[in-house]
Amino acid sequence: MHANNEIGTIQPIREIGKLLRSRGILFHSDAVQTAGRLFIDINEDYLDLITLSAHKIYGPKGVGALIVRRGTPLKAILTGGAHERNFRPGTENVPGIVGFGRAAELALVEKEAEAGKLLELGKLLASSILEKVPGSFLNGHPEKRLPGYVNVSLPGIEGEALVMRLDLKGIAVSSGSACSSHSLEPSHVLLAIGLAHVEAHGSLRFSLGRGADKEDVDYIVDSLVPIARVLREMSPIADSLLKC
Repeated sequence: MHANNEIGTIQPIREIGKLLRSRGILFHSDAVQTAGRLFIDINEDYLDLITLSAHKIYGPKGVGALIVRRGTPLKAILTGGAHERNFRPGTENVPGIVGFGRAAELALVEKEAEAGKLLELGKLLASSILEKVPGSFLNGHPEKRLPGYVNVSLPGIEGEALVMRLDLKGIAVSSGSACSSHSLEPSHVLLAIGLAHVEAHGSLRFSLGRGADKEDVDYIVDSLVPIARVLREMSPIADSLLKC
């Protein structure tokens, strides 16, 4: 994974790839989160395969791409047709593919400006929350993170309660990965970086998009602060956690 989809931490794939290449090990990176936001090069980063998804760059859903370095051995896991160079049988989704291509063209043109804007908005959102919500802290690397990705923990507050109350304000967030939003279990990513269960349960994941601006960030913070205060007042464990 080029960058983590929950906390936004960017992985040192070039260093990893160089080490793996020196030992003859194939290297695949899931770059779904970073497409259109960060530079990635299959040769310079010592990659053999890269996975992308159209919807992450505002293309149609249900379309993806596998970039394969020339000479990388691949074997089809599905049979029945010669589509897509004999690797995946079935009629191609031509409108989706065309939409993906156009989205990729636009992402390439707008990447630098968009990434710069989202980087600053993400920093503003994180610093504002940490300043105005006592005891809150940032999850993931403070600098090497995806532009616009903010994951914070608010000890003493149940993340799902925050999600529901923010939703009533028109703010869509998650308390873990969007891929596991149906689960009530704490994020395995947050547990893996050393958070206690109670800290992981009190986490929020924000992902700012292309249309976000400073007014949106201000609205998020102005909505979150009083909600966090009320939920902490209701929590039987908030005081003990904040004193730790």
